[in-house]
Amino acid sequence: ENRACIGDAGAIPVLVSLLSTTDVSTQEHVVTALLNLSIYEENKARIITSGAVPGIVHVLKRGSMEARENSAATLFSLSIVDENKVTIGASGAIPALVLLLSNGSQRGKKDAATALFNLCIYQGNKGKAVRAGLVPILLELLTETESGMVDEALAILAILSGHPEGKAAIGAASAIPVLVGVIRNGSARSKENAAAVMVHLCNGEQQQQHLAEAQEQGIVSLLEELAESGTDRGKRKAIQLLERMNRFLKQQSQAQAQAEAMAQAQAQAQAQALVQAQGQADMRSLLP
Repeated sequence: ENRACIGDAGAIPVLVSLLSTTDVSTQEHVVTALLNLSIYEENKARIITSGAVPGIVHVLKRGSMEARENSAATLFSLSIVDENKVTIGASGAIPALVLLLSNGSQRGKKDAATALFNLCIYQGNKGKAVRAGLVPILLELLTETESGMVDEALAILAILSGHPEGKAAIGAASAIPVLVGVIRNGSARSKENAAAVMVHLCNGEQQQQHLAEAQEQGIVSLLEELAESGTDRGKRKAIQLLERMNRFLKQQSQAQAQAEAMAQAQAQAQAQALVQAQGQADMRSLLP
């Protein structure tokens, strides 16, 4: 109720005008106030129409760590509204959020991750996130289990893997061993998201390469286990991957059989040629 009253009283434009202040404490209080006000649905529109996003991004880039954390949390709150995802994505917020995810405090990383997840739901923001260097940072978080960011990182990777640039960046970052490791040891949610990323990677031009690498990492037995005891989504993704893996293994077996048959036929042909050559040599030796 207080959030509605403060919004109705016209406080939001005044707060927005203070975002550019050089006083650290004031800036922290302003962005925190906007975060709290944004929880009320009607205030989200007021904050956006007051032109707050560039100021929030300014604080996200240059403010204190507390101010950066609350800026990221504010952008997350605002991005719940679909049209705001477009506005925020166009404001230059994504590279700043990626930077906070990389070098922020624990809370800052969490706030950045939730904001990036929401923003990347919009297709037009996925390429921006990839070009801002998000994929290597997410994969690094997967290997830092003490960070407590594995679930968040995988949720974002699962969204990005459905985008051509995201898929290419994940594949180029040698992600297969890390993803297989998550399917082996991760939480139920992490396993399903890792399998979802693998489904996208193991489809298209690099399919054979990724399937071969996943097989070498021992993924087949892990997928069989996930297909039996995972979440509903995890089971579906595991079954999809197993079908592709089985087709790949069958093709490999057929190709190997063909190669062996060709090698055998070539060896037989060479042996016959040697026999014929020897026979001709023997006949020539009998001639006067």
